[in-house]
Amino acid sequence: MSDPIRISSDKMEEVLTSLFLKYKFPKAKAQLLASTYTESTLHGVFSHGINRVPLFIEYIENGSVRVDTEAEKVESFGSIERWDGNQGPGIINAVKCTDRAIALAKEQGMGLVALRNTNHWMRGGSYARQAADAGCISILFTNTQPNMPPWGGKDSRTGNNPFVVSIPRKAGHVILDMAISQFAFGKINDYKLRGKKLPFPGGWDENDELSNDPERITLKERGLPIGYWKGSALSIILDMLATLLSAGDSTFKISQKPFETGISQVYLCIYPGILKDQDLQQRLINEIIDYTHNVEPMHPGDTTYYPGERSAQTKIKFKKEGMPVSQAVWDHVLQLSM
Repeated sequence: MSDPIRISSDKMEEVLTSLFLKYKFPKAKAQLLASTYTESTLHGVFSHGINRVPLFIEYIENGSVRVDTEAEKVESFGSIERWDGNQGPGIINAVKCTDRAIALAKEQGMGLVALRNTNHWMRGGSYARQAADAGCISILFTNTQPNMPPWGGKDSRTGNNPFVVSIPRKAGHVILDMAISQFAFGKINDYKLRGKKLPFPGGWDENDELSNDPERITLKERGLPIGYWKGSALSIILDMLATLLSAGDSTFKISQKPFETGISQVYLCIYPGILKDQDLQQRLINEIIDYTHNVEPMHPGDTTYYPGERSAQTKIKFKKEGMPVSQAVWDHVLQLSM
């Protein structure tokens, strides 16, 4: 396995903008896609950043992602709206629906946009940060193709349905972005690409044994849910909520398609500014963070973090040093852009 090369964020954004323009995206959308993929890579989420770009292009070419469409509102119920993604790019649809949920929250205290018929949003933390930058708390989630067995089952019937929460904070937003599987499958594929084993078991192999070998886990794509049976139940509940609120497709319906497309998502924003006690809110958040940080480490050198703290540090590091990108992935992206 060759060592990664270092790519600056400016260079990556330039190359990706050129690539998306080649695939007939209008300039503003090409730049939005490029900046979002680059930002995810800067935060160290390669699996949903640069590593995911070739698959996104494949989905455009097979017709799963439609370049010329985007999400539009189809129903409104006060502070709740349903939108149809029209098979448009997941990133563009997610940014638009997050903006709308923010606007509803600032008008009415809370706003919820339920989106159906969309595509993979890549890194959910991007939209959590978007909401936090606008001063909103956010709760976001999506269903996916089946990639985890329901607890006690043998074959995958539930998705790793990412769950995302953000809380705005002056000293650095709190952002939880997690899959309901122990490892997101993008992360498993990232370990596979680097020829490394997972640090903990991440799914079942072909012999129905828990494994930390990404090669063996991806043979049947059967991930291990967080908290075992609890994660399995949470996955099912999130699928139900996304499906019911959007009137969209469930993981079952998605499983009937040749590609992961037509997924359902929820964007809930809360505007804490209406409570008129922002200073108190910041003190309370910092009190919790300080209490979490101020703990004796289990092992010398261990450090505790609040959600989103490490990825923020990674961004600073990669902005300065460049992002360590797989030579094979970068060469593939360059070839696609020609």
